[in-house]
Amino acid sequence: MLINILITISVFAFMEFVAWFTHKYIMHGLLWVLHEDHHKVTSKVFQRNDFFFVIFALPSIALIFTGTYTEYDWAFFAGLGILLYGMAYFFVHDILIHQRIKWFRYTRNPYFRALRKAHKVHHKHLNKEDGECFGMLVVPLKYFKA
Repeated sequence: MLINILITISVFAFMEFVAWFTHKYIMHGLLWVLHEDHHKVTSKVFQRNDFFFVIFALPSIALIFTGTYTEYDWAFFAGLGILLYGMAYFFVHDILIHQRIKWFRYTRNPYFRALRKAHKVHHKHLNKEDGECFGMLVVPLKYFKA
């Protein structure tokens, strides 16, 4: 039981690195064609960038399916960690930061404010070069300052 919780938490934490690496080197590299519209102001409900949700969901689905087929082994809990990170990404990135769903207009929470500041700095770059702040949940300390 404890090992399954540790697997889920470890994979969730590792996904922050995966998200940072993928964002910096793949989304702002080879797959910029999918990510570019995310750096432009648009009134579209969906963007090409949203395909990354599907791309990241596939290993989660495969691991969860495999893990249930083999009586909930490590694969299920690894897939669960990816799923939970994807849910956190949706709530933090799409709802809190970009407000694609208008649930939270303003927050006084210092962590959420730092998240939004860091992401605004990331979006000030409209091309794939010269970017910064590629992670999602880990925020550099300088963004906590007023």
